[in-house]
Amino acid sequence: MKIRGVRTRLSPDARRAQLLELGAHLFATRSVDEISIDVLAEEAGISRGLIYHYFGSKQDFRLAVIRHAVEDLVEQTAPPADGEPLERMLISLGVYVDYVLANLTLYRSLVRAAAGGTDEIRALYDEGRFALTDRIFREDAAGEILTDTPQARLVVRGWSAMAEEMVLTWADDPSVMSRDELLSVLALSLPAVVDLT
Repeated sequence: MKIRGVRTRLSPDARRAQLLELGAHLFATRSVDEISIDVLAEEAGISRGLIYHYFGSKQDFRLAVIRHAVEDLVEQTAPPADGEPLERMLISLGVYVDYVLANLTLYRSLVRAAAGGTDEIRALYDEGRFALTDRIFREDAAGEILTDTPQARLVVRGWSAMAEEMVLTWADDPSVMSRDELLSVLALSLPAVVDLT
């Protein structure tokens, strides 16, 4: 981020990374549609032309920031390497809830954009969701929580949509249940729903 009045020369990779971080920061407080190249240029202390140089267009910039946010979410929610599968999933879900809360405007904007936006945004959203749901089977390769079957994968995909909706709704009114209760419901509901198949 810029220090007002001071321009810093960065390498192309460092400048691009800076712009992605700044874009994610801006998207955390504004919807995707509210971010303009002018706002970003002002915040970064660079010219609009430089942003176009790195990203090509406003839409390309938005897609790059969304990809960056999706990759960040997947990376941050990686479960710990050790522990029981359900305990590891609970920790991962806790990080997911915290991530959504910290980036609520961006996350809501992404969900809305995926539902009614461009094919590119939907593809990025699906890429993130598949990374999160596929991880469940990779992290539980022995099948202690779930056996990897086509039916289980279908149910996990549906559970993922339910979990996302619950977290977003809970974020509006956390008085309904505690964070720990929310996490417990999410973690315990997955094997229960899969068992129905």
